[in-house]
Amino acid sequence: MLIHRAPKDESGATNQKDRETPNVAVKIIRAHAFFPAAALTVVEPVPYNSRMQNVRLNYFIVWNFLLLMSGCGSSVAVWTDGEVPFVRSTPQVIDRMLELAQVRKDDVLYDIGSGDGAIVIRAAKKYGVRGIGIEIDEALVAKARANAFQESVQDLVEFRAADAFTVDVSPATVVTLYMLPDFNAKLRPILDRQLKPGTRVVSHDFEIPGWVPDKVETVKGDFIHDHKVLLFAIR
Repeated sequence: MLIHRAPKDESGATNQKDRETPNVAVKIIRAHAFFPAAALTVVEPVPYNSRMQNVRLNYFIVWNFLLLMSGCGSSVAVWTDGEVPFVRSTPQVIDRMLELAQVRKDDVLYDIGSGDGAIVIRAAKKYGVRGIGIEIDEALVAKARANAFQESVQDLVEFRAADAFTVDVSPATVVTLYMLPDFNAKLRPILDRQLKPGTRVVSHDFEIPGWVPDKVETVKGDFIHDHKVLLFAIR
């Protein structure tokens, strides 16, 4: 859920000067899994300006609505410093993504938009694979590093605070994504140029425009939202 509101003066009134300033998007980060609408937690305001395209706002609103209605997990979409709100993939989806990619110990996994590191950490724990998480939000990078240390895989994983469109992903043999289609469309030419034949790309829920998936599977969710896992093989 995203709420737009104009800033107010000390008396609480909204004045003309306020109307000329950017709106504020309030990000709602958590809802109870059983009574989601009744237990929202509102956190800090996020500056809203013209760079946040309407399509992203629409995805954000719809995404949160689906998550709230479905009760699938406790995390709701969080607006970050990047182009896409952060939503944590469920453990069931993460496991299926890694299985579909046929991850092996000698692979190098890159997770684009790695958030709190869940995919990279799970791959390291389950397969002993080396993983690199790319995340533009520094607070999430710090959280991912702390999570890796807590799970004792800090020697296998690395989390970089970086813009995905500037990162060299050519060492990857597996790439994982949970990003919106417009982001994937902009990332695709980079993947086309840099990834070697045989690399597997796995996307949670969203297509990569211009690519045809080699396999699409459904992972059962809750209520109204089932997850899709899409596998693409680089040739």
